[in-house]
Amino acid sequence: MLQDPSTKYQPFPVIKLNDRQWPTKTITSPPIWMSTDLRDGNQSLFEPMNAQRKMQMFTMLCEIGFKEIEVAFPAASKTDFDFVRSLIEDDHIPEDVTIEVLTQAREHLIIRTMESLKGAKKAIVHIYNATSKPFRDVVFGMSKDEVINMAVSSVQLVKSLAAKQPETQWTLEYSPETFTATELDFALEICNAVTEAWGATSDNKVILNLPATVEVATPNVYADQIEWMHRHLDRRDSVILSLHPHNDRGTAVAAAELALMAGADRVEGCMFGHGERTGNVDIVTLALNLYTQGVSPGLDFSDIDAIGRTVEECTQLPIHPRHPYVGDLVFTAFSGSHQDAIKKGLAVQKDDAIWAVPYLPIDPKDVGRSYDSVIRVNSQSGKGGIAYLMESEYGVVMPRRLQVEFAGIVQQHTDSNDGEIIAADIWQLFSTTYLDNVVGTTISYKSHRLYDEDGKQGIDLNVDINGESHSLKGQGNGPIDASVQAFKTIGFSVNVRNYEERSMNSTVMGSDANACAFIQITDPNDQAIKEVYGVGIDPSIITASIKALISAVNRMN
Repeated sequence: MLQDPSTKYQPFPVIKLNDRQWPTKTITSPPIWMSTDLRDGNQSLFEPMNAQRKMQMFTMLCEIGFKEIEVAFPAASKTDFDFVRSLIEDDHIPEDVTIEVLTQAREHLIIRTMESLKGAKKAIVHIYNATSKPFRDVVFGMSKDEVINMAVSSVQLVKSLAAKQPETQWTLEYSPETFTATELDFALEICNAVTEAWGATSDNKVILNLPATVEVATPNVYADQIEWMHRHLDRRDSVILSLHPHNDRGTAVAAAELALMAGADRVEGCMFGHGERTGNVDIVTLALNLYTQGVSPGLDFSDIDAIGRTVEECTQLPIHPRHPYVGDLVFTAFSGSHQDAIKKGLAVQKDDAIWAVPYLPIDPKDVGRSYDSVIRVNSQSGKGGIAYLMESEYGVVMPRRLQVEFAGIVQQHTDSNDGEIIAADIWQLFSTTYLDNVVGTTISYKSHRLYDEDGKQGIDLNVDINGESHSLKGQGNGPIDASVQAFKTIGFSVNVRNYEERSMNSTVMGSDANACAFIQITDPNDQAIKEVYGVGIDPSIITASIKALISAVNRMN
């Protein structure tokens, strides 16, 4: 068992913000998005991306619509430095995209970083130093004043070097690393010192990035910290307040959403949450969460599968099949009750109506998914999922009682054959069970001729019985009744309890199969035999009906 945590861990102290405003706010517009897939995401990979994969990722991020992309830590390696140079020298950066680079607040690293950006049209220089007490006392052995001086002198160095490269439009970003574990009054003091040193104005804003470098508390605490800073910062109109949530507690998305309500303007993260330890905040999830609330995120995820494949190729990391919005199974229902609700919801959903399909928070088509994989069948499935696949894949709209009957047949199959059963296998099972032309049936249809006699419908019905040809005659009040009477001549007596017919989608089954008939019969001479269904498919609804009757007679016998 785990040890008593109260002897080792302490809850994060409550933020004194009794008049907090964020709980009553809603997000009505997207933040400024900044992708750090090529930097924070890349440095966390087993095998960091090479130049080719980094370029592939950069191109995709631009196509999605990111306007700010952190591309490297150029002072950390020649690979990163050379990648920044190739972006600039080979003109890979779109006019409306600003590249960002990261550096620690150290003189030699800043100088090297600024060298990497020569010739860039627009650039964000992101400097950081850790500010929390454990880092001040244990890691660096520095006082608060020394930590502030490190940040301010670094900002001044960037400012002086930027002045020597006037061809570039410069933006400063500063992160008090480990912000969430830093005393709020000290975080405020160092951030105000940075904006003053840069000379921030409403026309020359500083990005103050307040990272949850490590998640240390619940998402509401992060929101309180952000709102407190938002309300107390000097030159707030000269500041872009940015978030960089990590996912140590598994709540980065929630923390980012609440912090946006608390006054933040910008979010840094990775496409599917890659990053150190448990990762950065997942921008795809954040953006599509906005989308489900009617807010356009400003990023194009209309082909989520292609994006997912590219990210997997570049990072060499698989996307979990249950990952929100992009996972292979997130729009898939195996549960019978879920399938039934989804089937009914899709049936009534109008193209111009607000999306309201049960269990699907987003229309799969909006992210490039079809409905083909929404419902899949295994041993946990019920009639709704089976009926949906039969209708969507093969155009067969089964009556409810037939759905129940056939679901039991499929259930027996899945119970004895572990795993999922695909639509093609369901169709084969349906054909074997119901259609009259299956090998081994007792009676098979060959042809028929209808005629009128003495005000009744007559039929000449040609069938094979156990491989031998027979010609049957009967009269009734219609083709089905006449066929029932014809079967009585050879000892097959049945009562028709229910009859339904459906048109079929010819594009599903082919132009020669556009009518489907369902007949439910009982044996009047044997009360132990319950109702059974038969199914017939044919271009002619009359022929389909006769085939359905033959199917039912075969199944009863």
